[in-house]
Amino acid sequence: MNNVHSKILLSLFLSISVHTFGQQNTISDSEVKDLLYMLEEEKVAHDVYELLYETWHLRVFNTIKQSEQRHMDMIENLLNTNKIPYKLNNSKGAFYNEDLQKMYNDLIKKGTQSKQNALEVGKLIEETDINDLEEAIKNTNDASIKQVYTNLVQASKNHLQAFKRQLLKY
Repeated sequence: MNNVHSKILLSLFLSISVHTFGQQNTISDSEVKDLLYMLEEEKVAHDVYELLYETWHLRVFNTIKQSEQRHMDMIENLLNTNKIPYKLNNSKGAFYNEDLQKMYNDLIKKGTQSKQNALEVGKLIEETDINDLEEAIKNTNDASIKQVYTNLVQASKNHLQAFKRQLLKY
């Protein structure tokens, strides 16, 4: 009799464990929206920094541009892990989100006027990114998403400090 109870309990335990293990976190529509927005916002930073590096040849833009690519990769990994379809415009400076397209256009217009303006643009991008990431953190309960966003906030704070240091020269 004891052996039968053990088998039933083991069977029940295994079925619960397998069921729980097979479940995926459900990502809300709001979390999906934030992920897609943050992916394109990182692309804005990448594309702006790439153009500003080509214009002014300031190393800070090239270095941070490479970091922005890693940020995009991290968000794409979250999207892929959660089987969320997405698309990025492969053309430089082209975005599906109209607000981000306008942001890019405005930043490029200002940043190509002078080196100081370019550095101010970098500072503004990082401040905006930090604010948007902090809002996105508040809007998610998913531990993986929170961890990536938290890492991106820290990286953006480092980028912001780099731009502030460069601005001291002007």
